[in-house]
Amino acid sequence: MKKRRYTSLATIGLSVTLLLAACSSGTSTTGTGTSSAGTNSNPTTAPQTATSGGTLVVAAPVEPDTLDPQKTTWLDNTNSQPYDSILTRDLQGKLAPHLAESWQVSEDGKVWTLVMRKDVKFQSGAPMTAESVKASIERFATISPNKDLAGPIDKIEATDAQTVKVYFKEPFAPFANMLVGTFLSPFDPERLKEKGEQFGEAPLATGPFMNPEVKRGASVTYVKNPDYKWALPFADNQGAAHVDKLVFRFLKDDDTRILEFKKGTVNILQEVPSTYVEELKAIPGTKIETSMEQGMKYLGFNNQKEIFKDVRIKQAIAMAVDREPIVQYALSGFAKPIYGPLPPTIPGYSEKIENMAKEMYGHNVDKAKQLLAEAGYTDSNGDGIVDKGGKPLSFELLLSDDPALQRVAQILQSQLKEIGVDIKIAVTDIATVKDRATKGNHELFLLYFGLNDPDILYLLMQTKNSKRVHYSNPKVDELLAKGRTTMKEEDRMKVYEEAEELLVKDPPWVPLYSSESVTATRNIEGYKLNPFTSDIPFADISITK
Repeated sequence: MKKRRYTSLATIGLSVTLLLAACSSGTSTTGTGTSSAGTNSNPTTAPQTATSGGTLVVAAPVEPDTLDPQKTTWLDNTNSQPYDSILTRDLQGKLAPHLAESWQVSEDGKVWTLVMRKDVKFQSGAPMTAESVKASIERFATISPNKDLAGPIDKIEATDAQTVKVYFKEPFAPFANMLVGTFLSPFDPERLKEKGEQFGEAPLATGPFMNPEVKRGASVTYVKNPDYKWALPFADNQGAAHVDKLVFRFLKDDDTRILEFKKGTVNILQEVPSTYVEELKAIPGTKIETSMEQGMKYLGFNNQKEIFKDVRIKQAIAMAVDREPIVQYALSGFAKPIYGPLPPTIPGYSEKIENMAKEMYGHNVDKAKQLLAEAGYTDSNGDGIVDKGGKPLSFELLLSDDPALQRVAQILQSQLKEIGVDIKIAVTDIATVKDRATKGNHELFLLYFGLNDPDILYLLMQTKNSKRVHYSNPKVDELLAKGRTTMKEEDRMKVYEEAEELLVKDPPWVPLYSSESVTATRNIEGYKLNPFTSDIPFADISITK
């Protein structure tokens, strides 16, 4: 998918994963995503009571390019409100029904059967049917820039009014993840016929909010769907929203966002900079919600470069990194150090692998220097930088202009200097970082990823799809391909654990941390976030007075 959620299996590869990363910063490993930061309770403040109606305002840092989920390059809560997912995950991460009341996968893993609910209607009042679901999936597989994420679909059939069968050329386990998101949400067929490629201008689907009014560069406003009766299973309110309107204001500047929240014109402030948390907690009626992102930040190597073909160089850099100062000083404690290829918020995470990676790459300056010496790098002239044949070990570190990442880069620069590695920090815009990384015009870089399926490793590390770290390992390729076709969950996770072990021993990157996303809410009740889908059931939320 910043939800922060949010890259072609061939060309999209990283574009969806990075957009999903952005979308997934709202994920958490707790049931509601709420931390002990909790509520500001001012004893002099009178108790507030929930009201019906009103307008709920959310300050969102990123404006989506379109409200059509099959054409967007950015998928999160701002453009998902008109839609519902076919399946979802409960608050423990288990696959659960939503628009589909049940599903089944054939023994050979090639046929997915979806039985849709009979009571669901589009916002126009027309019934949702298997044909409309079929048409929407077919459209995604035809026009979406992210269509490869749906896997090797052979054909789709609507076998009766409520049943859809999706046939694959080969087993494809990550399809479950596609059914959980809104990429494959059923659209109102009449509106789709009317609007065609411009469907995103006036979408009609089955979701809790509808009839968007878009003001480019400013906001998108939805009104509630008064007939809504099929909310997410973990939502407390299964009916129409408590509020009349839901507004997403696109405020990119942190100072502006904070000011609007203080003025009381914003109810939900996403991605609060850690430096503002204590200040906001003092505002009456404010709660601070924290949640772990469903992804991680990492220091990437360009594995095409000759220097990084020596695993000792990569391992030495990994051992030079001390994550604790990064978390405490660059991120004010709002992050969790990560050593292995997957964080705890992504299925496929292995505590065994994490412990192995931590044992291998815990902060160890002496061992790092030893590895560099074994690779032929020593400080021959006493300037503090190791060299080989008179050439100093120096790298450019490429990163975006995100203030937190810049603080991280400065700490990394200092830590790597301890082992004699010279780092030159190069700050630019995120588009340039991605472009240079894709073209291989880089050495080291700071980036992030996120997805709620271990298939993210295929998108990042499989030889033909590795568009950032440019990694290639035939055994890893074999295992990641096997992970896509292994349908039994337990067996599939074992395949990924084997692949992760190889990625630890021959590191394509240095995992750093998973951010703890901070959201401030004011004068509302009923806020919650699903840690495994990043969904916020806005229909649950009431405004208090």
